[in-house]
Amino acid sequence: MNKITSEAKQLLNRGLDAHLRIGVTGLSRAGKTAFITSFVDQLLHTSTHDNLPLLTASRDGRLLGARRVPQKNLLTARFNLDASYESLRATPPQWPTPTRDVSEIRIAIKYKPRSKARKLLSRNATLYLDLVDYPGEWLLDLPMLDMDFTHWSQQQIHRLRQIDLPEVKAWLERAATLDLLAEQDDKLINRVATEFTQLLLSLKSQGYQLIQPGRFVLPGELAEAPVVLFFPYVSEEKPAKGCALSLLVKRYQEYQSQVIKPFYRDYFSSFDRQILLVDVLTPLNQGEHAFCDMQIALTEIMKSFSYGKNGLLRRLFSPRTDKLLFAATKADHITPDQHANLNLLLRHLVQPIWQHVSFESVAMECIPFASIQSTDTGFVEQKSGATPVIHGTTLEGESVTLYPGEVPATLPKADFWQKQGFDFSSFRPKDALETQPLPHIGMDKVMQFLLGDKLR
Repeated sequence: MNKITSEAKQLLNRGLDAHLRIGVTGLSRAGKTAFITSFVDQLLHTSTHDNLPLLTASRDGRLLGARRVPQKNLLTARFNLDASYESLRATPPQWPTPTRDVSEIRIAIKYKPRSKARKLLSRNATLYLDLVDYPGEWLLDLPMLDMDFTHWSQQQIHRLRQIDLPEVKAWLERAATLDLLAEQDDKLINRVATEFTQLLLSLKSQGYQLIQPGRFVLPGELAEAPVVLFFPYVSEEKPAKGCALSLLVKRYQEYQSQVIKPFYRDYFSSFDRQILLVDVLTPLNQGEHAFCDMQIALTEIMKSFSYGKNGLLRRLFSPRTDKLLFAATKADHITPDQHANLNLLLRHLVQPIWQHVSFESVAMECIPFASIQSTDTGFVEQKSGATPVIHGTTLEGESVTLYPGEVPATLPKADFWQKQGFDFSSFRPKDALETQPLPHIGMDKVMQFLLGDKLR
């Protein structure tokens, strides 16, 4: 009875626009933890600070305040906001530890409604907001649902052969010597699968982002489980029952049915809105291979948001997302005059798939921003005139003032990589005071897009 009552309340809240569930995703180091920390922090300070001028409800003085409340889903890990604060307020301040699994936090936002219908119900209203953090790498697994083991293996082997690295070549040579049509050898399978996972982790550390299966590099609770111990293997012969290859096929099928499908069913398809955080600057700095791989990974992730009537996700889970935001992070790591270019570059990155996919009235936008501002901006006088610069403290503790260079407004051509005039540095966060909201760039614009219409 209590469960029925709870579900009825949630349905009523949804009907009154009193409940919003936002999925927060992005590939590793895109800044998901910093984003959720800042998002919540900005809301918690709205009653005492004018920190969100572009959020209409805040600008109009209708935002009364916000507080953390217990989440409804007791099976999902809670987002550890307190640990994030501890890192940001440490001496020296540090970036929060990235989450490696799904986590969630719920915020109650009290405001004065503007709409006549809502005013009739109450002078004040409350919006319950769920922010759910999940790894973008997991979205890369969705295409696997359309492939059997043989097709997936052929695709992965082909991709690995395109990567000119000694460790890739060594693993391919090792896999080619295996005879998996013989009797099952669990130890051999587990050892080679572990080597394959180590290879994926190595590729990830070198800037490659199209990593599949995504759970192999961010396994969460599945770490060392047999379901994540398989690897691509191509054979012209059909595997006999009991052979090593049949074990790989079985684990692959279990991964499809017990890992990929439940994630989309239990989390992805339940979001009302989603934000995809994209770190464009780091791959731009790492070189052409990293940037191109990020572009391909983004295209694959975009397929997860393909809500067309014939789309795989629609057929399986019927998601209800009505807004999707692509946000270019770390805008504070470049000078303000380059923000427009960063926005245009992100639009070019998502444009190809955007044009060919039906989103069924899903509103989309691209925004450059910084969840937690880590640099100051200014100008340095030179003979040629004033040059825009940023000033901050690097992760190693060095105070620097620099002009990182121009961000290309379109997809970089060959001459850009030959010149490589872009010099992107990583900075640690500014000192954070408990009495002040975290400094940001454009968080209010992000929040206006994601929840502004729900605070009317």
